[in-house]
Amino acid sequence: MSNKTNPRLKGRLRRKTRIRKKITGTESRPRLTVFRSSKHIYAQVVDDSTGKTVCAASSLKDQGEGYTGNKDAAAVVGKALAERAVSAGITEVVFDRNGFKYHGRVKALADAAREGGLKF
Repeated sequence: MSNKTNPRLKGRLRRKTRIRKKITGTESRPRLTVFRSSKHIYAQVVDDSTGKTVCAASSLKDQGEGYTGNKDAAAVVGKALAERAVSAGITEVVFDRNGFKYHGRVKALADAAREGGLKF
């Protein structure tokens, strides 16, 4: 099954488009976007007015062995992203779940980012 005909991907992309109509990141309040693959989770803080990524974190780069596609890894990624964002001078963000349901790994990342000092 190709990506063009995968109904789960089509639904997620439709939800993503619907969300992105309402959410944009500004310089004072950038967008925290999350991507969840089957093995890893990625997050980045993006300023949409300039099109620049302010900071990023992923389970691919920021974890040791044994952390792949689980909630513990998502929490570590959220904490790392929050530390980087706060050091870059960002405390408030807009959360973009990117068409994924807000539960499981996405929720774990968001909660850890909140604990790390980000407000959304």
